Parts: sequence; C-alpha cells; structure tokens
Amino acid sequence: MDPVIVVGAGPVGLALALSLAAQGVPCVVLDEGPGPEEPRPVRTAVLRADTAAFVERLGCATLRDEGARWTGWRAVRRGQPQRQVTFGDGGAGGASPVHVPQHALTRGLRAAAVASGLVQLVAGSRVDTLEQDEDGVAVHTTGPDATWWRGSFLVGCDGARSTVRKLLDIRFAGRTAVERQAVVVLRTELPWPGESLLHRLPPWRTGGAEVTARPLVDGAWRIDWLLPPRAELVTPDALMGRLRDTLTGWCGTAPPYELLDTGVYTLHHRLARRWRVRRAFLAGDAAHLLGAMGIQGLDEGLRDASNLAWKLATAWHHGASEVLLDSYQTERRAGVAARLRAADQALPVLRGGGGLRSYLPGAARGHDALLADGHLGLGPLGAPPSYAHSPLAPPPAEAHTPVGTAVGSPVEDVPVTAPDGASVTLRDRLGRGRLLAVLIAPGTGVWDRRHWLTAGVMPRLAAAVSALPADAELLVAEEYPGAAAHTVLLVRPDGHLVAAFAGVWPGELYAAADAVRGGAVTHARVEDRTADVN
Repeated sequence: MDPVIVVGAGPVGLALALSLAAQGVPCVVLDEGPGPEEPRPVRTAVLRADTAAFVERLGCATLRDEGARWTGWRAVRRGQPQRQVTFGDGGAGGASPVHVPQHALTRGLRAAAVASGLVQLVAGSRVDTLEQDEDGVAVHTTGPDATWWRGSFLVGCDGARSTVRKLLDIRFAGRTAVERQAVVVLRTELPWPGESLLHRLPPWRTGGAEVTARPLVDGAWRIDWLLPPRAELVTPDALMGRLRDTLTGWCGTAPPYELLDTGVYTLHHRLARRWRVRRAFLAGDAAHLLGAMGIQGLDEGLRDASNLAWKLATAWHHGASEVLLDSYQTERRAGVAARLRAADQALPVLRGGGGLRSYLPGAARGHDALLADGHLGLGPLGAPPSYAHSPLAPPPAEAHTPVGTAVGSPVEDVPVTAPDGASVTLRDRLGRGRLLAVLIAPGTGVWDRRHWLTAGVMPRLAAAVSALPADAELLVAEEYPGAAAHTVLLVRPDGHLVAAFAGVWPGELYAAADAVRGGAVTHARVEDRTADVN
C-alpha cells in the first residue's frame, strides 16, 4: 500500500509521521524548506503534560535535554501576589508543562524521524497540484527534482498559509490581529528561579496591561509584553526601554543580562471550515490558529496528530469506516472551536474593559482566574479536550460505571503492569494503535505474576479482550481515581477513556470496542461527508 504523504516538516507534521511510523505505517514528509530549521530562540512552545508525553513517546530526546520543566507558576496583579501553583511531586498544579525552543523541538523530531526507518524526508518540495481518486492521493511538487508523489492518504501540516488547504478550496475564516506581543529571550537572574510569572497591570510606566516571564534551560527566560491593539510599531529602543523598566520593577535594580533574541508577534484566531476532504486532511496551523491569553496553539496541533495517527493507521492496515475517518474532524474541530469560543467570550472582559462588571466586587479576581486557566491548562481556555459526544462513543449501558475521569476525557497516568510483568505508566502504552483494557485490581502489585494472571476475573477478562474486534492490550493497575476494585477501563489509542465497566462484561466490552473503530469496516469509495459542517 502507498505511504501516507505529510506536507510540512514542522513539529506537527513530524510528530504525525513519527506516530504513524510507530504503528508500522510508512510516510513521506514533503518539506518546502531546504531542511533543518534555523534557530530562533524567541520562538518557543509550552507543552502541557499530555502533549509532552506524546512527544516523548515518539523518541524525541529534546524535552529531556533542552526543555525546561517549571517548578511553579505565580500570578501578580499590580504589585500584589494573587495566586501561586507548585508543579510536580504532588503539587496542586500536577505535572509541570515543558517550555522548549521550537527549533530544538523540530530538530529532535527530525532526528527521530530519520532513525525510524519508515519516514522519508524530502526537502525543497513545494506542492502545486493535488489530485484524488478512490484509491489514493497524488501530488506534484516543484523544485530541482520536480515529480509526482503517490500516497494512500495526505495530511496538510503546512502552516497558516497552507497550500494544501488552498488546493482543497477550504475557507479559513476567523479574526485577524486578536493580540500583539513584544517578546525577548535573554539570559539573566530573576527573583523566582524555575517559576513562570504572569504580572497583570504592572506599576511601572511601560509595563502595559500584562507581562509574562517563562524560564527556559541554561538560565534563559522568555518575556512577553501584551501590546495595545493597533499600536505603532515597536522600535528596538522602545523594546529595550520596556525590558529595562520590567527588570527594574521586578528586581529593584536591573540585573546584568545577555540578550539572545527579540520579536513582535501578531496572534490570529482562525478555523478551517473542513478538516477532511475524502483522503486529504488538515492538521496544526493549516487547520486552526489560536494563541491569545496563554492558549498554546502547538499543543492543539500535537493533539491533532495524536488523534489522527491511530485512525489513519487503522485505515492503512485494515481499512476504516467512514465514521472513524470523519471522527477526526468531528472531535478535533469541535474541541478547537470550543477553545476559540471561550477566548472570544473572554477577550472583551479581559482586554477591553468589561463595563460596569469590571467594578463589581471580586470581578478582578474572577478575571485573573479566567486568564490563569489559559496559562495553566485548565478550564475552557486550557484544559485538554473531551470527546464525550464523539461518534465513536459507545451507547449507554447498564454495565457502565463512573470513575474519576469523564468518558471521552484523557485518562490519568497511573502505574500499570503488563501481562509480561513490565511495570510502566499508562501513557507509556499509548500510541501503538491498540486499545487498552485496564483492570483495577488492588493488591496485585505484591503478587507473583503467575498467580494473578490465572486468578479471579483475569482469565475471563483476558478471553474477552482477545475476542475484541480491534487490537487490544490487557493491563492491570493497583488503583485509579474514583474506580472500585474489578473496574475495567477501555482506553483509546490516543489516551481518551471510552468507557468504564463494573466488572467483566464481554458483550458490552465488545460493543464499546466496535464503536471506537467506527463500526463495521467498509471498503467503499471514501467520500467527503463534511461539506455541511459549520
């Protein structure tokens, strides 16, 4: 079967190709540029715990070597502390986000792609023609080695000005210049080593409405200033003035620093009308632009890749139902649209004066908490998406039972034991194209594996898992939040909870697994059924 064609060699395109390769699917990555990305220290990305884990599973060593894991996060209003969160080691903030230069992330993903043996990287290849038929996709590329490429599927990960999106004639509606930010990256010492800071309404003259400071590795920091809308261009002198005033405001006296990079960014909010046209898909910035109020656009692009990879891998190996392929757009577009709606509703309150509401008691604290959601990965502005209303969700059944994770949401990363005796975490077993069936069995951790594999409900559950209509792996966990003993969790390959069962129910487990694969596999012509999706 022909490989999957990925257009674009940024983090999203490379992560998608690597995820497909991990599931045995060969890929061709067409890169319009000359190859490795030029370093720009000012271009950084903050990855939440789930997307950081996804990147690490792909064999990318960058997060370990060049990613900064914060010890905490604090919010200040004017000069007064408002909120402080501690990450890791049982802290209330949970797992730390990872702050990494984007060129370093791309370099690490590129190295992993080369090492995979299933990803072919082709530089200097600009797509100018795209054709589809019932069996696959063909694209023509310009450049020194202009040629045609044939693929089973194609994914446009080619950025905000996506050629693939234009060739598919997909509208990219939205709002322009939602926010503007001046940015510097420098090496210096600040009073809160290892912590990220959000400072609203700083008292010095050039502070503006908001300043953030986020640590990187090797003593470096990224500092962002929110700029007024439609303001004049930021000159180098004005930017250095802001920097000196900010460092003085935070430290009393401006400490010595080494300036590494500067930039001014304009953030847009846009959403492609369709994310699938027959065998062609969009992902990352080609499908959506967002990033105001602490929202991390690359996070959403990596979630696109995680969601789409196992579905394309299923189609490549076994064929796939239309329901399964359509579910990528249904789930991911709805998730991003909800994020954009939340941002559009919050922007007038947080950025433009909320009228009389802004003077009500507690209004400022409420606004600060709303903004914190975007920075901390919480609430409608930041929390990982839930696919509770996915077309892949099984119908309600008597055997279902509630646990600490809502159906459709990402599962907690608890320790688990595999049938071969390996002790790993639940997230370690994701991304292999298999469903995960997890039995909650307190006490098994102290047993010899030979006993619990043949004791209690295990033989019956093992037989039920082996009979599922999709590849699945059986795991055992000592505990899971909100789950009673003998609860069975069914987890999608991308880590979202399908259902939880109060015991072993082979028929209901089979029905849930069948729903996840979109029902019966069809080999009919793949048609575009998304034209009427708003």
